[in-house]
Amino acid sequence: MENSTEPMPNVFLRYPSIAALIDTFAPGASMAERVIPPIWYLIGFVGNPMSAAIWFGKRMRRNNSSAIYLGALSISDFIFLVLHLIATLHLAWGYKTYNTKNGCEVFHFFYYVPQYLSTLLVLGFTVERYIAVVHPFLKEKWCTVRRASFLVGILTLFSVVIASAQTYIWFYYSLTDSCNIRPEAQVGGNGSFWNVWTWITDLLIFGVVPLIVLIFNVLVLREIYKLSNNGVIARQSGGTNSTTASTVTLLAVSFYLIVTQIASTILNCMQYVFTHGSIHLTDEEVREDPEWSSMFTFMTIRKIIDTICLSHYACYVFIYAFTGKHFRKEILYILTCYGRSSWLDKICSKTHRGERYSMVTGNGNPVSETCTATFTTNI
Repeated sequence: MENSTEPMPNVFLRYPSIAALIDTFAPGASMAERVIPPIWYLIGFVGNPMSAAIWFGKRMRRNNSSAIYLGALSISDFIFLVLHLIATLHLAWGYKTYNTKNGCEVFHFFYYVPQYLSTLLVLGFTVERYIAVVHPFLKEKWCTVRRASFLVGILTLFSVVIASAQTYIWFYYSLTDSCNIRPEAQVGGNGSFWNVWTWITDLLIFGVVPLIVLIFNVLVLREIYKLSNNGVIARQSGGTNSTTASTVTLLAVSFYLIVTQIASTILNCMQYVFTHGSIHLTDEEVREDPEWSSMFTFMTIRKIIDTICLSHYACYVFIYAFTGKHFRKEILYILTCYGRSSWLDKICSKTHRGERYSMVTGNGNPVSETCTATFTTNI
C-alpha cells in the first residue's frame, strides 16, 4: 500500500478564523486581547466624552488654546476605542464584523485615522507649550484658540489623507471570507507598495513624531530649570498655580504617549523578524516547529504589551484629574448633574462659578508673559 504524498491542508484554512488559530497555538495572546482591552473600553467610553465636554466647555476653551487640542484628542481617542472594539470582536472573538465587500477597506481607513490624529494632536499642544515656555513673547501671536482650531482641522485632514491608502491596501476575499492585503499591493515583496507604505507611515507617525515630542519636552524642562535657577519662578510664585498645573498636565500626557507609542512601534517593527514556518503541517508539527513556536511566543508577548499600551487612548482623564484642580471641579460638577445633587454640590459649588482657566494663551487678553513661562520643578 502506497503512502500518501499529498501535503496537509493549509493551516490557515483548517480553522474558521484567525481567532480560532490563535486560541489553539497562542492562548496567552488571545487571553490578553479578550481581558485587557475591555478595561480600557470601560474607562474610555466614560472618560473621553466627559473630557471632551469639559475641554470644549465655554469656560475652559475661552482663553485656553490647549483645550482645543485636548478636546479633539478625547474625541479621537473615543472613536478609536469604538473601532478597536469592532476589531477585537473580529480578531479575538471570531465575529466577522467587517468581512464584507467594501467593509474591509472602509473599516481600515477609519481605523487608522484616529491613530494618526491622536499622535499628531499631542505633537500640536507640545509645540504650543514649547512656544509658551521658551518663547513667551510669541505666545499671544502663535498660541490662540483660533489658530489651534485651524491646526486641529489641518491635522485631521492630513490624517485622513494618509489613512486613505488603506482603502487600496486592504481587500475582501469572498472565496475565503477574509479581509487581507490586496494582491496588487503585495507585488514586489519587500519593495511592495504595502510594505514600503506601512514602514514609512508607521515609523513617521508612531516613531519619529513621539521622538520629536520628547525633544520638545526636554527643551521645555531645560527652560523651566533655567528659570528656577534664575529665581524667576520664586518672584512669580503668587500667580503660577494654574500655569504650573497645566504644564504638568501637558508634559504628563505627552510623556505617557511617548512611552506607550514607542514601545508598541518597536514591537510592531520586530514582528517581521518572527515569521511562521511551513503552512502544510499538522497541528502537532506546528507546535514542534521552531519557527512557528518563536512566532507564537513573540505574538503572546507583543499582544500583552500592545494591549497595555492601548491604555493611553483611555486613561488621559486620570492625568487631567490628578494634575488639574479646575478639571477635577468640572468632573464633580458633571457628577452632581450640574449642581442638582446637593451633597456633592457643596464640595464644588463655592469655587466653580466665576473661575477662569489658562494653559497657554490669553487669546488676546493682556497676561504676564513671565508668569506664563514660570513653573516649579517639583513635578
